[in-house]
Amino acid sequence: MRPALTSRAAILALVLCAVTLSLAYPLREYIAQRSEIAQLQETRAHLEDSVADLEQRREDLTSDEHVEQEARTRLYYQYPGENVYVVVDENSEDTGDQVQDGDSAETWFARLWRSVGEADTTDAPVDGIPDAQPLPR
Repeated sequence: MRPALTSRAAILALVLCAVTLSLAYPLREYIAQRSEIAQLQETRAHLEDSVADLEQRREDLTSDEHVEQEARTRLYYQYPGENVYVVVDENSEDTGDQVQDGDSAETWFARLWRSVGEADTTDAPVDGIPDAQPLPR
């Protein structure tokens, strides 16, 4: 009767295991690098879109008509002799001048004027600050 595992078969199995183990690490690195390349290509596509948007914005800002439109819309600038009315709809979601974090729907000049008024008033008495005394001569 012949043995089930000959020495040739054992050497062949050992060589196949060695080849498999020697190829496993490079194959894993290849797959990881392909994944990283795909991710970087996606990031590059997003950045190219962003660059295109910024270039369009730069072109818009060099246009006098666009700058005038932005000044009229966002800053409420006007030509001499024009009357500008700002209508605030309390029910409207989009006022165009909302603070980025959504705290207030006030226009920039309303916030400025309110801050000037708040700076002029004191709500609490100030203790511990001595009154000004004239300097001796």
